Amino acid sequence: MRVLVVDDEVGLVRALRRGLTAEGFAVDAAHDGETGLRMAVDGEYDVLVVDVMLPRRNGYDVVTALRAQDVWTPVLMLSAKDGEHDVADGLDVGADDYLTKPFSFVVLVARLRALVRRPVAPRPAVLRVGALELDPATRAVTRDGAPVELTVRETALLEYLLRHADRVVGKLELLDHVFDTRGDDPNVVEVYVGYLRRKLGRDAVTTVRGAGYRVGGAA
Repeated sequence: MRVLVVDDEVGLVRALRRGLTAEGFAVDAAHDGETGLRMAVDGEYDVLVVDVMLPRRNGYDVVTALRAQDVWTPVLMLSAKDGEHDVADGLDVGADDYLTKPFSFVVLVARLRALVRRPVAPRPAVLRVGALELDPATRAVTRDGAPVELTVRETALLEYLLRHADRVVGKLELLDHVFDTRGDDPNVVEVYVGYLRRKLGRDAVTTVRGAGYRVGGAA
């Protein structure tokens, strides 16, 4: 497994290279965000370790740029910043895990192996289908670039449909995952789909008769 470590602490990088090599990893390193981004885009890595506070380009920007270029290599962020908002920011921009310094090397290796075991698939921080766009972290919704105000439940429904835009989603599934319980009247789904159509346009959500709903055009 090949790992890219992007960190400007030379001593830490040296220690990580030595330890990860002993664990069977092939290790490359970069000491600034700009170089790390270029190497991550051009190289074929199984996992990336990216520090937050980097010269030239910080770790958040590096991860954001990678995801914008459809590079979905798993990313573990390292940082001395351990506030809950710091962790949330790292995960929201597209990182897969976040580890605060100082950290256990054993835990680091275990988390890297766990990330490598996951299938590499697109995990966009911002969801887009056609003219619709949703940022789950901020709940900002736009259509054709224009902001649209949705309620929390409407946003949750749209997010679920966007995350499963490749298939038809049934009413019971939506009740389970968006409305929390099957005890709700299934008609509540139709009601909220109607709300989305009024705010986003009739073509925003398509009804597939006898099957459910899908975001965007007809099935």
